[in-house]
Amino acid sequence: MSQLGSNQGGQLLPPCCRPPRHGSRLAKRLFDLAASACGLLALALPLLLVALWVKLDSPGPVFFRQVRVGRNGTLFRIHKFRTMQVNTEQLGQLTVGADSRVTGAGRILRKTKLDELPQLLDVLFGDMSLVGPRPEVPKYVAHYPADVREIVLSVRPGITDWASIKMIDENEILGRAADPERAYIDEILPQKLGYCVRYAETHSLLGDIRIIAATLMKIVTR
Repeated sequence: MSQLGSNQGGQLLPPCCRPPRHGSRLAKRLFDLAASACGLLALALPLLLVALWVKLDSPGPVFFRQVRVGRNGTLFRIHKFRTMQVNTEQLGQLTVGADSRVTGAGRILRKTKLDELPQLLDVLFGDMSLVGPRPEVPKYVAHYPADVREIVLSVRPGITDWASIKMIDENEILGRAADPERAYIDEILPQKLGYCVRYAETHSLLGDIRIIAATLMKIVTR
């Protein structure tokens, strides 16, 4: 894996410092391994059916692979079911409102968060955790304040966290903004980072289980 190289000014990003840990990192990793392996086995048939749906719905690969920033600034490629037309990312990395790039299957997959399920592979491989700050693309990590960046990137990124739950309709909020890019950087990103810092400094295995339960409840009741 390569390391995150520079911020928006072109200077090297400092290595991340590890804040005090609460709970056992080993227990968290063992929980991640067991849960992701069981999840992939239990969901094998539904995942296969979704993959077939994505493939038949629009031309292109089943998976969307994008470079994200992981723990300690390490870059990795995240797994997601593809929800957009191919070769449209150059038009912007934010999904805003009723984005015309989103496919028919993609609209449902995004709303139900089923497009995130392949990230169980990233958890199994050790690039991600079930719970942790959502991994950002390097472009937006460059906007993290240095002290915040060190804390947030000290833990593995996750499939879900409190920010994902509280800001589940983020793209609709951006759709109402005159300048979505600016709104994301100035308004939404600072709110997300507040949740991320709190998680990195206080996370526990029991807390992770609560976040997973809250995520499932949020998806079911949307």
